[in-house]
Amino acid sequence: MEPPAAAARQVETDDQIALLSKPRKKGGNSDLASAAFNIVNSIIGSGIIGLPYSMKEAGFPLGVLLLFVVAYITDYSIILLIKGGNLSSTNTYQELVRKTYGRAGYIILSTLQFLYPFIAMISYNIITGDTLTKVFQRIPGVGLDNVLTDRHFIILLTTIIFTLPISLYQDIAKLGKISLISLILTVVILIIVMVRTVTFSPQVPKSENAWTFAKSNAVQAIGVMSFGDIFENYCRDDNLATFGRFCYGVTVILTFPLECFVTREVIANVFFHGNLSTVFHVVVTVVIIAVATGVSLVYDCLGIVLELNGVLSATPLVFIIPSACYLRLSKERWNHSDNLISSLILALGVLVMAVGFVMTVLHPQECSHGKEMFYCFPSNVSVPNSTLPP
Repeated sequence: MEPPAAAARQVETDDQIALLSKPRKKGGNSDLASAAFNIVNSIIGSGIIGLPYSMKEAGFPLGVLLLFVVAYITDYSIILLIKGGNLSSTNTYQELVRKTYGRAGYIILSTLQFLYPFIAMISYNIITGDTLTKVFQRIPGVGLDNVLTDRHFIILLTTIIFTLPISLYQDIAKLGKISLISLILTVVILIIVMVRTVTFSPQVPKSENAWTFAKSNAVQAIGVMSFGDIFENYCRDDNLATFGRFCYGVTVILTFPLECFVTREVIANVFFHGNLSTVFHVVVTVVIIAVATGVSLVYDCLGIVLELNGVLSATPLVFIIPSACYLRLSKERWNHSDNLISSLILALGVLVMAVGFVMTVLHPQECSHGKEMFYCFPSNVSVPNSTLPP
């Protein structure tokens, strides 16, 4: 089952699947494996371990229910894209929208396809800065005044040494091994979280209203349901959690280039007819990463970034546009099941987008990155907790 925002990444990367699967010079089997690793890493990546954040926003019972509902809607939306492609004789998301709604629709879709991974890149930088600084603080002799504990320095360092060079690859198949490493680290992270669920739970006081069915932020949860930094819940002197943070930071760094690839492809399709010369490839890549890095250095509140990206980018890509395209192309009667379900998904998408945006603006989440949880201090473990994430 896909997290909703990760599902948006599936929809926005549908146009890349054909490219990923093209035979390369070295043979089809290895390239098919690389394509599979890239696609899975792009869809799941580090997002799977952020589900607790969306559960906290929605309420755990409703959050689980929403996962199933949005998984069904995502599956149905992809089917609508396929049916729309057959009706319009197109084979990509962008061609479908262009043929259905003309140049204006194509520009709107391309903007959303650019914004979603671009904002994800900003989020990855924020997570990298927050996560790796805590890892370096555990190194003997590294104090709070050390440059390795400065999130700005860490973001710049990882960008210059890792994400920029890797993002400069022109052939996405070369990222296959990198994606495989990222997926392996994701499994390691999940194991660490499961271990800590058993061993760390007795130390954490029970949250009030932890099993409340629904909470007021459920709409934002629909858009988010990926990312988030679960390791914020662990204490800084927890060695196992520190190793998990390291794995998490590396996973985020290795997933970053895939998002950069998508943003670059959108720019190439819109402004360069799908082809970038070597010089423009380098220039566009550097500009994209420079802007994303600059924003992440200035603004570091992850929750609001994720919620806005979810409601303004992911929701239209998954809920609204596929349904709108199918409804315009469909030759069936208005009461046909596909038309009725498409209309329902379209209305739900508009509702989630509108209400989610208003809720995010009026009730922004607290920006508390780097804040040590109260139960990490022995003298405070008896204090009741009403805000602890599940």
